[in-house]
Amino acid sequence: MLRRLSRLALEVKYLEPARSFYEETLGLPVREERADELVFAAGESEFVLRRPTAVPRGGLHTHFAFSIPDAEYDDWWDRLGEDYDLEEARFGSARSLYLYDPDGNCVELGQQGVDGPGIDGIFEVVLEVEDLDRASSFYEDLGFETVDVGDDRKRVRLQGPMALELWEPHLGIADARGGVHVDLGFATADPPAALDAVRDRVRSIDRERDDEVVVRDPDGHFLTFSA
Repeated sequence: MLRRLSRLALEVKYLEPARSFYEETLGLPVREERADELVFAAGESEFVLRRPTAVPRGGLHTHFAFSIPDAEYDDWWDRLGEDYDLEEARFGSARSLYLYDPDGNCVELGQQGVDGPGIDGIFEVVLEVEDLDRASSFYEDLGFETVDVGDDRKRVRLQGPMALELWEPHLGIADARGGVHVDLGFATADPPAALDAVRDRVRSIDRERDDEVVVRDPDGHFLTFSA
């Protein structure tokens, strides 16, 4: 139903320090620049930094993951390790490093076998939710599939256009937290069909057109379905 992640938006207090981190430190190119918003290219997805001047605001303390080529991992570790206190985790043969941006978002760079060079996509986003069963059911009806449940019963991992982790409030790897009021965009062939799949459970419908639908999920995260 949902073909790919088209946008992840984060809230930042000040644009310039955030821009420096993502453009200069992580090498993301700026695609668009507005008074209170920067749009970067992250593979096929837009990565948006947004000051809190309107809604949707963008996510706070969001944990998310950028894809990097396998062969670049050691170079990233050596370069970022000069200025940041990095943490590492292994998932099978793949490695990920973790660091924090100026606004307290936990940024993961993980080996994903992408072409690159540099960051080439967003492969995971973590949302904070109040009720795992309710949130899992909601996203499963949008086409995500549950692939793992944490031993502590505080998190669920789903797979769809990207990996989506739903966390009840707790600290994860690198003391990361799930994001609140996160703004996600998805490309889909049929936005009204995506709405119909969850219409009875959305918190609100902010826009309803044939080519674009904007809703808030049961935990207040903004979801845009665009053709």
